[in-house]
Amino acid sequence: MGERWQDRFRAGRVGLPSWAREAPDRSLFRSNISGTWELHSWDRATGERRQLTKRPHGTEDGALDPAGAWVWWFDDTGGDEFGVWRRQPFGTGPDGSEGPAETPLPDLPPSHAGGLALGAGGFAVVGRSTDSGFSAHAGTAGGPARTVYAHRCEGWVADLSDDGSLLALAHSEHGDSRHMAVRVLRLRAEGGGPAAEPVADLWDGSGLDLAPVAFEPGGRRLLVMHERDGRRAPLLWDPVTGEERGIDTGLSGELRADWTPDAAALLISQETRGRVLLHRYDLATGMLTPFDVPPGVVSAATARPDGTVEYSWSSSAHPPVVRSTSGSVVLEPEGPAAPPSVPARDVHVDGPGGGVHALVSLPEAGERPHPAVFVVHGGPQMQDDDSFMPDVAAWVDHGFAVVRVNYRGSTGYGTAWRDALEGRVGITELEDITAVRDWAVGSGLADPDRLLIEGGSWGGYLALLALGRRPGDWTAGIAAVPIADYEAAYADQMEALRAFDRSLFGGSPDEVPELYRASSPITYAADVRAPVLVLAGENDPRCPIRQVDNYLARLAELGSPHEVYRFDAGHGSFVVEERIRQTAVELDFALRITGQREGAAPGAL
Repeated sequence: MGERWQDRFRAGRVGLPSWAREAPDRSLFRSNISGTWELHSWDRATGERRQLTKRPHGTEDGALDPAGAWVWWFDDTGGDEFGVWRRQPFGTGPDGSEGPAETPLPDLPPSHAGGLALGAGGFAVVGRSTDSGFSAHAGTAGGPARTVYAHRCEGWVADLSDDGSLLALAHSEHGDSRHMAVRVLRLRAEGGGPAAEPVADLWDGSGLDLAPVAFEPGGRRLLVMHERDGRRAPLLWDPVTGEERGIDTGLSGELRADWTPDAAALLISQETRGRVLLHRYDLATGMLTPFDVPPGVVSAATARPDGTVEYSWSSSAHPPVVRSTSGSVVLEPEGPAAPPSVPARDVHVDGPGGGVHALVSLPEAGERPHPAVFVVHGGPQMQDDDSFMPDVAAWVDHGFAVVRVNYRGSTGYGTAWRDALEGRVGITELEDITAVRDWAVGSGLADPDRLLIEGGSWGGYLALLALGRRPGDWTAGIAAVPIADYEAAYADQMEALRAFDRSLFGGSPDEVPELYRASSPITYAADVRAPVLVLAGENDPRCPIRQVDNYLARLAELGSPHEVYRFDAGHGSFVVEERIRQTAVELDFALRITGQREGAAPGAL
């Protein structure tokens, strides 16, 4: 059993390959086949694949330039997400024997990444987030970078038009980084005068987000995702004329979109109740054509110049695969495939804010009521879905029923559901988790004496908050990279997240201290009765280590049972064996607490 769950983590996986606009045979993808998630190049014409990066903590962000000549990647330290962009020639290796990676815009100091847009001839626009706010800088590799935008409020760089003259970015100059506005700038040639001038702004007002996606291939219309009808949907906007075209697909759920290379259609991803389907929307006729995709989740998709669409797909039972609408598998990793798992089933529970959707995965053996674990997703602006999750499968393999709740605050259920936690942060989400918890116990699914709550990031925060605010509900709790002391977390985390918190709470801890205290797990530490396991990254910029230490010190002062696992990385790990170690620590803790580990009694540490 142990080997099977570990095999799911160790099995080779590949992400959806991106491709260069002017050289479609040149692709970039991310893979774990080296044991760490790194960037790899793939020359489709020759079939050659090559690992590009090799860093102790892995590499997350990378992009191909339009010509397919260079790969840009973000270089941080120890997973702290604070660094600079590097670039190296396509098809080169990580050892530097073919020339070391360049720092293409060397006069830009380190920062948190705020988006990247690549143009022709080494031209780039780099977004930077620092304690001073957000800025965007344009330059050609090897030359100086000019500031084209700067503001104390957060934003991000979205895209360059194909001719390099227009830049789209999101901004929050109105003070709410959770509901952005869009600005298009016209970039000026180097020389005298301003580096950029505004073309147009698009803002839908308070509480409505706009997200720029991409300029029309070969044109100036900008694809934007809007929320005017209470859910995410596509809009085409010409920033020069101001003309807008809403796209009425007739589809339910929340949508994402991207252009096809010929700009004749949009590729539409439809998110509904934890599944993601794929469609083509013809812009000339308005015809919507669904693609024949198995039930599950399309996590990413791209349209190719030959008219095919490539997509990454998985389900709770079936490991990920990169397919094409031509019927073929596009890219396969080396080595054995991951063992399958069990399917997830849907549950709908009445909650105080409306119906709550949850996903339940049950072990194939064992009788009801099962030992159960509520695996709480992070974000909070994320959702649990029917995709393949090695950690969920590991819990099931060890005899646990797994329940995943898309509480208020989750995406995929409309903007009102996503924003319902504002002003009652953590408390709102716990109401929905509690409603599903009570259903799981009342229906006989979950054993109340062997019931755990587990989560990472925002999910870890909610796990700690639940243990303090609802101490009688849970046998034990596991919190990975959590917010544990909200006021200290706010002081130490990156500015982009401080801005996010101000939007959630309606101000900073100095402005609304009572709201932060009411939502902070450390406030309720004296009420925690269940054993706690905390996993924390030493270099975490999102849930910094000091505030975790504050919480642990408080538990120690109170004599509350707890265990700690610290690791040398940031907000999680891209190293496969480290992921396995962390999962093993969680499983061992849970099996001991629930009495399923030989020699342990329920509740024992």
